[in-house]
Amino acid sequence: MKPVRGALAALVLLSLGCGYALVGRGSSGVDPTIKKVGVPLFKDSTGKPGLDQKITQKVIEELLKRGKFDVVQTTDGVDAVVDGTLVGYTVQPVGFSQEATPSPGATSTTQTQASRYAVTLSARIKYFKPGAPDPIWQNDSFSFRDEYDVGSDPATYFDREGQAIERLSSSFARSLVAAMFEAF
Repeated sequence: MKPVRGALAALVLLSLGCGYALVGRGSSGVDPTIKKVGVPLFKDSTGKPGLDQKITQKVIEELLKRGKFDVVQTTDGVDAVVDGTLVGYTVQPVGFSQEATPSPGATSTTQTQASRYAVTLSARIKYFKPGAPDPIWQNDSFSFRDEYDVGSDPATYFDREGQAIERLSSSFARSLVAAMFEAF
């Protein structure tokens, strides 16, 4: 009988947990009165063609994955709006490689080339209820970064950048929606 009581006591103690929990503003961050969210096309001051459409689409997809409300691309008749402005898009070399290039003389020269790039996207985001005095969530410098390798063929540079933008867009949207709803 004592082993059963001991096992039962251990089970009760384990089920109580250690007492630690994540602390944020609310348990889920999703206001139950919000049934329809408007996500108009993000404004774009980066000059990168099509980036506004790609980011807007990925944010809509991420919101739809939550399954708690309808998402539309308008601000008419909605309970909340996600308004965004893309303010920065940068591509910077972060990794380099050296290649020996033969020269007409006896000595070859070494040339340093960028082999890895970082793509960073920054945006001003406001998640709010129309007519409410304060936003639900706001970040004037929300940013996300991804990196990609160029490889040895310069012709694949833009292909790799396009792939990085696709990954960056998905990760940016996932991170943005999590930040909006978790309110940390």
